Amino acid sequence: MLQDHITIQNRYKSFIKQICETQTLFALKDETGYATSYSNEIEYEDGGPAQILCFWSDIARAKSCVEQEWDHYEVSSVPLTEFVENWCLGMNSDGLIVGADFDSNLFGYEAEPLEVILDIITELKNTGKSLELRKFKNIDDLENQVREVLED
Repeated sequence: MLQDHITIQNRYKSFIKQICETQTLFALKDETGYATSYSNEIEYEDGGPAQILCFWSDIARAKSCVEQEWDHYEVSSVPLTEFVENWCLGMNSDGLIVGADFDSNLFGYEAEPLEVILDIITELKNTGKSLELRKFKNIDDLENQVREVLED
């Protein structure tokens, strides 16, 4: 079990590196919306499992999950800026969790959306990259606002 946890954590670190490098993520979409799953680890206050929106760092991994209940979904690309500003902030207010690079058994890293934003910012700063943000002055402004929300 510990090995699985380490594998999943390493896969998440790789996910963050890759999406910062390519500035693109992938999701599965059909006519009703995006592919969701339920958390194995995180629960809502009422005891029900938290809902997860799944994202992948590469198209091949996303395509590998187009089976079983997701067999009618298509891979859809999401720009990193849109993911950070719209998806993560919206998911946070809706109480949704980010599922990162799930495998075909729907096993992957589950993270709070604001924590994912901070991990992306850290990676961008470490690699000297930035993002063209529309809703924030720059990534420092975004980081400060996310940290304020997390401290409340």
